[in-house]
Amino acid sequence: MSATSASLSLLQAAALAAGGQQYPAATLYVVASPIGNLADFSLRAVQALALADAVACEDTRVTAGLLRHLGLDKPLVAVHEHNEQSAAAKVLDRLARGERVAYLSDAGTPAVSDPGAVLVREVRAAGHRVLPLPGPSAVVTALSAAGCTGDNGPGFHFAGFLPAKGQEREAALQAALAQTVPTVLFEAPHRIEALADRLAACAPDRPVTVCRELTKQFEQIETLPAQALPAWFAADAQRRRGEFALVLHAPAPAAPSEDGLPAEAERMLQVLLRELPLKQAVALAAELSGAPRNALYQRALQQRQASDAD
Repeated sequence: MSATSASLSLLQAAALAAGGQQYPAATLYVVASPIGNLADFSLRAVQALALADAVACEDTRVTAGLLRHLGLDKPLVAVHEHNEQSAAAKVLDRLARGERVAYLSDAGTPAVSDPGAVLVREVRAAGHRVLPLPGPSAVVTALSAAGCTGDNGPGFHFAGFLPAKGQEREAALQAALAQTVPTVLFEAPHRIEALADRLAACAPDRPVTVCRELTKQFEQIETLPAQALPAWFAADAQRRRGEFALVLHAPAPAAPSEDGLPAEAERMLQVLLRELPLKQAVALAAELSGAPRNALYQRALQQRQASDAD
């Protein structure tokens, strides 16, 4: 079968499976796109793109390639993190003319970690309808393979990408580690080893599920204690390549210390005291952990005095 015939068959299958759905005009369709495997694109998403008058997208090159794969050719409107506010006006103009506009980020569900939230707000504020088309999400995919949802109760926390460096990165990492439910982090390949080192130092016994290249040909999913992460990455250069989603499993319930502070709050305070002045470390530990500031301050004085005595 030729590529053209295959595209026609796919479009026909999409029309047959999803053509009976409602696709109102003057509507923004928020479309989840594949995070690696093109076969994960839903027939309903294909049908929505086929009916769209224009496609707004994070990167026109990426979306143009997806449309070619589907045998579609649509006007493209670039809407990304650097121009989302101004580009929304172009989408609103099309919606005001009664057009259907689809929005795709480069991979996954828009408006979660990727751009799209500003566009959705602007469209709703202008009185137009927004229809989400669910599909691939690295967050949910990683959690489904980690097997830790429900630990310490329902729910999970999505931290996304940590800041690149400095005190902001360390504070964000400590906030992620302080969560009592599973937490999903994203990380770029050039920072994955540094993150592994910090996780091993800060929470050596915490189980971590490493998801590399989710849904792609060389997908890897491994769960191991944080202290084993640096050696695991060092053992094979291939493990340091690609896109990463990490699931920090929920911490085991810890008994409070003698002064009533949760063990997790004490550990966080100890880490912050190594990097920050005492008052700043106490304030941040109190904000992140919810532990009493006075108790944290007294414990910080004790830790600082013990350190000075050494």
